[in-house]
Amino acid sequence: MGIGHRTSIARAAGVAAVALALTAGTAGAAGAVGGAPDGDGAAGRPGVNRLEGVWQTDGYGTIVEIHGATFTTYDVTRISCTPGFLGGTQVGAPGHDGAVRYGRAGKTYAELTLTPQGRNRAVYREDSSVGTRNLSRLPGGLPARCTRPAPQDALAVFDRFWADFEENYPFFAAKGIDWQARGAQARAGITPQTDTDTLQGILTGLLEPLGDAHTALGRKRTDGGFGLVFGGQRPGTQDPDDETREQAGRAVAAQLVAPEQTFGRGRLGVGELPGGIGYLRVSAFDGYVADAPYQTKEAELDRALDALLAHPDRLNGLVIDLRLNGGGSDALGLRIASRLTDRPFLAYRKVARNDPADPTAYTRPDPLTVRPIAGATRYTGPIALLTAGSTVSAGETFTQAMAERRPAPVRIGENTQGVFSDVMIKLISDDLLIGLPNEKFLTRDGSTFDGPGIPPDVRTPVFTPEELSQGRDSALTAARGILGAQR
Repeated sequence: MGIGHRTSIARAAGVAAVALALTAGTAGAAGAVGGAPDGDGAAGRPGVNRLEGVWQTDGYGTIVEIHGATFTTYDVTRISCTPGFLGGTQVGAPGHDGAVRYGRAGKTYAELTLTPQGRNRAVYREDSSVGTRNLSRLPGGLPARCTRPAPQDALAVFDRFWADFEENYPFFAAKGIDWQARGAQARAGITPQTDTDTLQGILTGLLEPLGDAHTALGRKRTDGGFGLVFGGQRPGTQDPDDETREQAGRAVAAQLVAPEQTFGRGRLGVGELPGGIGYLRVSAFDGYVADAPYQTKEAELDRALDALLAHPDRLNGLVIDLRLNGGGSDALGLRIASRLTDRPFLAYRKVARNDPADPTAYTRPDPLTVRPIAGATRYTGPIALLTAGSTVSAGETFTQAMAERRPAPVRIGENTQGVFSDVMIKLISDDLLIGLPNEKFLTRDGSTFDGPGIPPDVRTPVFTPEELSQGRDSALTAARGILGAQR
């Protein structure tokens, strides 16, 4: 997504760090064309891929083609259809319900599931994400425009860029951005002969005022990959460097009663504070194991949680530190929440833009519920959450979910960054791609925290130069005081 350990396009050292294809918005590379519909009787035969054919997602501007053991995705707007970013291959045989597991090309493990719902509907679920996406079969197969090479001149590339945002970005009105007017003004300075460097500057000029850490522009490198040339941020955000992180670690360690245990390649830390208060540092919701399926990362997270909650009855409180959290998997966030409750609760409801011509139209809300994990130790006492502007994406969806827990945690520190949606990756030319959000994570009353972020209950400095120069951590000190007073 560099704040903390970033894992999405808008938070990565390079676009290659973007998670797998076919997130109905993380599209796939062009491949074989012309899959046929499933044959008569296929619905009753296990082992038959009933998904064979061409599908379109509700929202997300994506066409999915299933042909043999491969899937291909295409990005569509009202003016274009272009090859998507990544493709994938089938892993194992279809299940009895017709569900098929897929993974990225070249990987031996699966990362997502497509399940038919009758002949003409299907449901997509990514292991590391939350919620589902619906697909409808296109009876005419792949549209003809998807089979033709897309024009690569600067005007055509600009138009695809502008249309992708116009048809998918949810927050123009909230941010006071007139995308029509800004687009018309920018387009007036482009000709078919405009070079890529100039076009890159024009596109960056349109993205920067959005102040959105889930917007990005990537450009192809000489080695064939893509590198990040622009990543948005909320104005005023201070991106912590390595020295700041090291100083922050020392300030936290000064308050622990013993050295922190680390898990997940250093992205998770477990410790104890005076007075029997537990401490959990989550610097990312991803990257716990290199090049591994989601289930392996989940198991590593469980190892950390088992260490933290080895004796939950002895905990007089728990501090969860998300201040340098660069995001990752929302599902891992809900996994933590499921160890911190003894009753189900609604985390949030997820919607996506669903009409290119109507910015107020969204998919049906998809409710996500936290459910206690059976057979695992759980903690149900008071919690303090430490947050900051460098609490990003999955760090924020976790914070939002935990607000519905009872007792609700007290939030201490600063507003989170204000970005919640999955990031769609769309190729706009042979040399350029973009990242953008298209979803909202709704609270119980239907509002969102996109833009300003989730505010703290108790506002304190967070890793300021003044604090770090004196080895102080006011947020952690405040958490200890609040939790100690609740005993």
